[in-house]
Order: sequence, then structure tokens, then C-alpha cells
Amino acid sequence: MSDLDPRGRADEQRPRPQFGEYATPEEQRARIRRPEVTEALEAGVAPKPAPQPAPATAPADKAAGFPVPASRGARVDRIVTFGLLFYGLFSVVTTIVQLLNFPEYAERGAQMLGVTTTFTNLSAGYVWGAAAAFVYGIGWLLTAVLTWRRLKSGRLAFWIPLVGFVVTALVAGVCVTLALVGDAQFMSAIIDSVPN
Repeated sequence: MSDLDPRGRADEQRPRPQFGEYATPEEQRARIRRPEVTEALEAGVAPKPAPQPAPATAPADKAAGFPVPASRGARVDRIVTFGLLFYGLFSVVTTIVQLLNFPEYAERGAQMLGVTTTFTNLSAGYVWGAAAAFVYGIGWLLTAVLTWRRLKSGRLAFWIPLVGFVVTALVAGVCVTLALVGDAQFMSAIIDSVPN
């Protein structure tokens, strides 16, 4: 009985294959990737295991705790999100400074409406102005934390600063309104300026 080749045919005194026709796919891959495996197999020695690749250094985004954006859309979302957060920070800081001097803040708002009047309920103005300033500060911090968490998980985040602004502005607006309504003379001057 004659020997069979891997295809099940009888060996017809053919020369030994030189290009891996009978090699398994694993052997072929090993020889392609690592020439020293070929040399070891031809010498009849077991090849050494493949060296493990060194861990890649983390890019700057990974070091900061962010996943590297996989697409252009993710990069654009991060740029827009950070832009909104920085603009919000600038806006919040300037608004807090103005609210802490509430009488001047109220009078400047009246002047923008074309009304010249004086805010006289100073105690309520300072209390509600400080409350509105606190709301703006806490609102921005919460917005930044929620945005950071969402960016860290790799999800779309540009909308969080927008929603944070709306919610914070509504709550702070209630505080400002309560301070303004507490001064009857100031409010009557503003109401009288509205055309009928």
C-alpha cells in the first residue's frame, strides 16, 4: 500500500513541497509572521513562543480618563461640549459678580428697559441676589460633573450644558423675580413704563 498525501491521493514520488502546500493554516501564519519559526522547524527544533507585545502607552485622552473618540462626530461633540462649558463658566462668573450687588443689577436691568428708578428693598435684594448667585454656581458645577461622566462613558454630551443652562437660569430667575417683586416702588415704575 502506498502512502497517501494530505489530499488523500497516493504519493507518486513527488518532491517534498517547498512552499507550504501541506502546512496547516496555523503553521502558515506562524511562518509568515516569524521567519525564525521557519528556520527552527527546518532544523527540527521546537520554535520559541512569540514575544508578547509591550503595552502601548496611553494617549493623552486615555490618561485623562476619556475613551479615544472613534469618529469625527465624537471629536466634534467633545469640542462643542467643552466650548459650551467654558462659555458657561465665563457667563456664570460674570453673572455671579453682578448678582452679588443686586441693587445695581436691578437698576441696570431697568435702564435697559428705558426706566430710570432706584431699587430700595436692599435686604431682600442682597439675600435673593446671593441665592441666585449660589444657584448659578451650583448649577454650573452639576452640569460640569454630569458632562464629564457622560464624556467619560463615550456618549453624546453636548446637550447637557444646554439643558443645565436652561434649568439653572429658570431657578435663578425665580430668585431674581422674588427680589424684584419685593420692591413695590421699583415694580410699579417698571409696570408704568409698559405702553398700553
